[in-house]
Order: sequence, then C-alpha cells, then structure tokens
Amino acid sequence: MPEGVSTQAAATDAAVASPVAARRGPASLRDLFFSFSWIALQGFGGVMAIVQRELVDKRQWLTAAEFLEDWSVAQVLPGPNVCNLAVLIGDRCFGARGALAAAAGLMLFPSVVVLALAAFLFPLLDVPMVQGMLRGMGAVSAGLIAGSALKLTSGLDGHPFRATGCVALTGLTLAGAAVLHVPLVWLLVGLGIPGTLLAWRMLWLQTRAERTAAGAL
Repeated sequence: MPEGVSTQAAATDAAVASPVAARRGPASLRDLFFSFSWIALQGFGGVMAIVQRELVDKRQWLTAAEFLEDWSVAQVLPGPNVCNLAVLIGDRCFGARGALAAAAGLMLFPSVVVLALAAFLFPLLDVPMVQGMLRGMGAVSAGLIAGSALKLTSGLDGHPFRATGCVALTGLTLAGAAVLHVPLVWLLVGLGIPGTLLAWRMLWLQTRAERTAAGAL
C-alpha cells in the first residue's frame, strides 16, 4: 500500500477509535464569536435550553461528559451560567481573546434585540393579552430548562457515584432548594463541597486500584 494511503488510513482508524481525536473546536475567533451569537439568538427562554445541543450534538466541540463538567463549573461561579461557560470555552481555545470573543458573541446581538423589544413592549405591559403572553412564555421556558436538565444525565455515565448516588444527591439538592428554600451558597457548602471531595476520593481510590492491578500483571 502506498505510504500516503496508509498514513491516511491510520489517521482515519485513530479518529474512529478515539472520539476525542475526531472532535473539533472553533476554527477561528470569528467562528467562535458567530457561533455563540447564533446560540444566543436561539435562546428563547434561556440559552441553556439549546446550548448543549449546539456545542455537543451539532458542533461537537465537547463531549456530553465534558459539557457536564464545564457546566458544573459555570453553575457555581458568580455571574450568568452561559456567560461563564462561553468564557471557559473561549479561553480554552484562544486564551483571553477567545474569552472576550465568546462573551461578546453571546451578549451583543441579544442585547440589541432585548432593548428593541423592551422599547416596544413597555407601553403595552398593562394589556392583559401581553401579560398572558409573558406568563405563557415563562411556562415554556421552565419546560425547556427541565428538558435540558434531563439531557445532561447522559454525561453521568461512568460517574463514581453511580446512578443511585447521583439520584440521591440530586434529590437532596432539589429538596433543599425547592422545598426548604435553602440559599444557594449553603447548598454549595453543605452538598457541593462534600460531594466534590467524596468524588475525588473515589476517583483516587479507583486510579490507585487500576495502577496496582496493572503492576501485578
């Protein structure tokens, strides 16, 4: 087989065998900016409802597990979750310039749209039809966010807590936030920090066991 053909075949086999190798990121700062602009302009009811589909399913910049990890970090940092995620991805790809480009793409065009809608709707806020429309949009937004949350569970495959532990921790978090109305900061301290330390401990023990088994062979 010619050398060029064999090299191409080897690269193809490697891409098939490793999804990480086949995954691509934004081609340029321009691509990063307009990608997040498009994500933001689709985000009726919240960008979180479509950001996973765009970044994982369509563009394949992240795997489901990587998206879940980045989203978890963005969730606990101060500021809007999706803005934090955009800054994380932009900085990882292009440094500080990427972080600025991603954040600008996420906020520029939607800000123009929101200001235009606010100027148009402000005189109509007392109209019952407009109030009903806004309430209906709120219900749809809640459904979109709930659906996105369910999709995030696909990134928990192989989690050290297993399905039972993940469900238990999710239930405690929901109960604390929705039923007991515990402030977010106390949920992070009471559940987030112990959960992080426990997961780190379990992963460390798993890695040590694998290394011991490999050494025994």
